[in-house]
Amino acid sequence: MKTLKFISLIVLISIVTLSISSCKKCNGEDPSARIINNGTKKASVQIKTSGGNTININNVDPSTSSPYVRYAVGTTTFTITVSNVNYSRIVEMSQCYDYDISIDASNYIFVNPIDRNN
Repeated sequence: MKTLKFISLIVLISIVTLSISSCKKCNGEDPSARIINNGTKKASVQIKTSGGNTININNVDPSTSSPYVRYAVGTTTFTITVSNVNYSRIVEMSQCYDYDISIDASNYIFVNPIDRNN
């Protein structure tokens, strides 16, 4: 009888543990971001991460977006250039998030964080 209760307890704990851990789609992964150009001219983007890395995404055509690129967690500066004018936005990037960095026709920059666990 004690053995049956012990086995039942182990099975119950295993089921609860699996159900809790399977709810998360992301497990400590680096954030990623893409550039969405809703403007009327090509846009280029320089991305500086808090770790000192720089990534360039050049010539994103109007009404298109770049692919997602992963970055380190921390403060990231996006400098978007449209018609030789720079527009900057600083974003605190967190684990398990995707970020849509959008530029509109007035060259205003919007940041939309997307939780990968939702």
